[in-house]
Amino acid sequence: MDIFKANPGARKSGRVMAEDNVRIPLTPEEKAMCVAGERPPRMSDLTWRIFRIMSEFVEGFQFLSTTKREVTIFGSARLQPGSHWYQVAQDLGHLLGEEGFTIITGGGPGIMEAANKGAYEAGAPSIGLNIQLPNEQRTNAYVTHSQAFHYFFTRKVMMAASAQAYVYFPGGYGTLDELFEILTLIQTAKSEAVPVVLVGRQYWDGLVAWLDKTVYGGFDTIRREDLNIFRVVDTAHEAFEIIAKSEERTFF
Repeated sequence: MDIFKANPGARKSGRVMAEDNVRIPLTPEEKAMCVAGERPPRMSDLTWRIFRIMSEFVEGFQFLSTTKREVTIFGSARLQPGSHWYQVAQDLGHLLGEEGFTIITGGGPGIMEAANKGAYEAGAPSIGLNIQLPNEQRTNAYVTHSQAFHYFFTRKVMMAASAQAYVYFPGGYGTLDELFEILTLIQTAKSEAVPVVLVGRQYWDGLVAWLDKTVYGGFDTIRREDLNIFRVVDTAHEAFEIIAKSEERTFF
């Protein structure tokens, strides 16, 4: 880490430490806090933040160690009851629940609620891994066991930790982020090659065509076989048939 001797002008652009002998440059976030008239975090604040991150990982892994045959389902919080994909997600949650699978979602509304509802109605474990947001996202009524996270990245690790299949319904940036995270982990052999199922051809076909024609065909930035990591389906039964053939992972 680069360090600089403190001087009168440096105090405005850096954190002065060790009895004002050394200045550590501010991060962009800390500079923004200064502009806004807020105090940048002190080293003690950052230390406790690390402990909070550690505690979220410990609690998250302990929480998931009690579950088995997990299927993680992603999708938009904006697709409400009565919509086609809400019903498909509910049907899939029910089919999987009847076969003894544990359903894991982000615990919120929309597709998450639908999948949890299907599992709940089948009497299966219905898990919600919630994120704490400024405008608090409610936990849907069909979650039977939940764990809350402050940090997106700790929650993301838990969502990807031990599922034996991952299902993606139409969704926004969060859903796409989670999809490419899993695809990257499988592509680089950092994760087992478990089923990755994209539900909804109308939604996913454009992305698949871009990956095929541009990312692979135009720029050669992925391999042809990387397009086989995932499957695209249209119905709950198609997705269920793929997942039912998967093997349980023994992460812990």
